[in-house]
Amino acid sequence: MPTTPGVAEPDERGSTTPAEAARAAPEPAHAPRRRPRSRLTPDVLEAGRRGGAREGLEWLGREPESRASLLYRLLRLVARFVLFGLFRFQIETSGRDRLPEGGYLLIGAAHRGWMDPFVVMHAIPAEPRAWFLGSGPSTFTSRSRERLIRRLGGLLPVWRGGLGVDGHVASARAVIRNGGVFVQMPEGTVSGPPGRIGPFRPGAALIAIRTGAPIVPLAMAGTEDLYLGRRMASRILEPTSARALIGDAWPDALPEEGSRAELDLAGPWTRHRIRAACGSG
Repeated sequence: MPTTPGVAEPDERGSTTPAEAARAAPEPAHAPRRRPRSRLTPDVLEAGRRGGAREGLEWLGREPESRASLLYRLLRLVARFVLFGLFRFQIETSGRDRLPEGGYLLIGAAHRGWMDPFVVMHAIPAEPRAWFLGSGPSTFTSRSRERLIRRLGGLLPVWRGGLGVDGHVASARAVIRNGGVFVQMPEGTVSGPPGRIGPFRPGAALIAIRTGAPIVPLAMAGTEDLYLGRRMASRILEPTSARALIGDAWPDALPEEGSRAELDLAGPWTRHRIRAACGSG
């Protein structure tokens, strides 16, 4: 990734942890944050809650590409100018040498705000493309924005109370099959204490088990409170896999999808191991 003024260069020696780098700058007093309300109409939001909204590949209507389009590269440059030029944010990233070439799952934590996807995109190259499993209601604040995001790519939306994990697994398999990066933030919420990773939801473990793809953990810190010149940090940790994390408990044959045995395999112990791989004790 080209160097941008105001962005800290990666420290591959790992001498500074993400949390330490994020705490290096003083934080001014500020009012509690409020999550922005979606401006979609109540009937559309209710359809999502009932499972009537389209998710993932059905919403996208095409295969998730791994090549970066000219539009994506242009908007990426614009975003970098706004974040690092106007807002003067600084992100210190280490561990880029650990990234596979493509076709992997990236699990980011701790998830604390709207800046987190930009921290992820700063940590990885423009190509292969990153595709985020993200909230539809929080992102589609207008119809025009939804149309732009569908054309641009990079999001596979989900709706709380939506279609279940099978659609998300299908999205992950398509991204991996095409050599892209499937990004999840399994805490499922932006609330939580700074410097600590919250509980992971079971979907990430099920996706990792069913796809068998490499897992790249990304530790993030400093995105919970933003102001001019804010310092943030991320570290790409050692790639792993569901099989490596589960270890001796990995079965000779995977259980049937949707069975109780599969849910047990993706249970709290496995989710704890995935959290630990992201830097949580």
